[in-house]
Amino acid sequence: MKFVNIFFIGFFFLLLSWSGCGIGQQDVELFVTTADRTSLFQPISLRSVSEIPDSSYQIEIDTTRKFQVMDGFGVAITGSSCHNLLKMDPEDRTRLLKETFDPVEGVGYSFIRISIGCSDFSLDEYTCCDQPGIENFAIHRYDTEELFPILKEIRAIRPDIKILASPWTCPIWMKVDNLTDKNPFPSWTSGQLNPDYYSDYATYFVRFIEEMEKAGFPIYAVTIQNEPLNRGNSASLFMTWQEQRDFIKNALGPAFENAGIDTHIIVYDHNYNYDSHKSDCKDQIGYPTRIYDDPDAARYVTGAAYHAYGGDKSELKNIVAAHPEKGIYFTEMSIGLWGSGYRFADDLMWNMREVCLGTINLGNKAVIMWNYLLDDQHGPNRPGGCTICLGAIDIDSRDYKTLTRNSHFYTMAHLSKVVQPGAVRLATHQISDQGIYCSAFCNPDHSYSAVVQNDTGSNRSVVIRMGNRVIPYTLPAKSIASYRWK
Repeated sequence: MKFVNIFFIGFFFLLLSWSGCGIGQQDVELFVTTADRTSLFQPISLRSVSEIPDSSYQIEIDTTRKFQVMDGFGVAITGSSCHNLLKMDPEDRTRLLKETFDPVEGVGYSFIRISIGCSDFSLDEYTCCDQPGIENFAIHRYDTEELFPILKEIRAIRPDIKILASPWTCPIWMKVDNLTDKNPFPSWTSGQLNPDYYSDYATYFVRFIEEMEKAGFPIYAVTIQNEPLNRGNSASLFMTWQEQRDFIKNALGPAFENAGIDTHIIVYDHNYNYDSHKSDCKDQIGYPTRIYDDPDAARYVTGAAYHAYGGDKSELKNIVAAHPEKGIYFTEMSIGLWGSGYRFADDLMWNMREVCLGTINLGNKAVIMWNYLLDDQHGPNRPGGCTICLGAIDIDSRDYKTLTRNSHFYTMAHLSKVVQPGAVRLATHQISDQGIYCSAFCNPDHSYSAVVQNDTGSNRSVVIRMGNRVIPYTLPAKSIASYRWK
């Protein structure tokens, strides 16, 4: 009898080993989206193996070589997005927000961007201090009535959500037409920050962060100015690197220190090419590095933010090479009907290749797309801003129920679902096959993940290899696949 018991115990453990304790089980989560929409974030269970199949494209993950720590992925919660969300039935809105932000039941977006005051996607032009005098600071009613309820619901779903805040303009009573004569410039569009108001404007940032904290919305980071080299937005402020440097080291940094604020300060927040084709921007090339070169300013700065409306991501190589101690953040990219018009397939591939994997593999810590939710009329929006933009999701204004999930929704989903905040990017070695792109990560919960893009017109048999784990899968033509395994 004793022999029989030992036999059955041994046989039981042998069965366990065959059925999936370790390599050989359905041990890999996979999510697939194709450019032709036949698969839209389709979940698949994969079985890892121990031998590499023949005729496969190989990606080897090197867990000994580690790079930047990831902050997260997400979208901008603009005034327009909030307005549209509040038009929805509460049950529909909660369902959509859970799909977007819940890391277990949804895709788990982990980073959002909001504006300090208005943006070009707000219901009006405003700041938090439209009446002259910093003592008149107050969060605007548009934000308390529309932004706050949405942030509260998002935080209930994802309490650890990171919030990045950016101003589109300072209060207009702080503006001048030039820094020599300092003539008042009472316009929402363009102008420059009067250096005489540096202290007041630093207080403006401090008060905003404090008021948001009191409301239950801690601000993880701020950028000093959205698109500081763009004079033409509906709400805008022209701000050179010289001005940002002086404002940070002489006012904002010390104000944060005195108030005990640990919110990250991020500079720049504009295009790769520094709008150098404009006559007043020719000396702005390398904008962030010019600030970093001043130690009195650099000590307050965490990193620099970029958009992809001009120039090429290769500029990030120059910034990282010059100051590897500073972070890179990608904070805005929109889709819209410009040029030959919007095509889901084209933007899905371009956005993942250029904005997502392309910048991450150059050291970028976060990716945030522009409007989360716009209506079928591309708004609400402001005159002078974009009137042909699309959201990551569009909603039909006839019922505020019918949704169209665009390419940006899926690129952020593919990253946020498998790459946790705090994940470390790992080195990858690839057998050359033009059109295959990949980033790999180790997550804080000790799981591993990879996001792979097949940008070719043919199916590709791809094998991911990490140690003795081999994960084979045939990626469809023009597709994205996100993997996660323990």
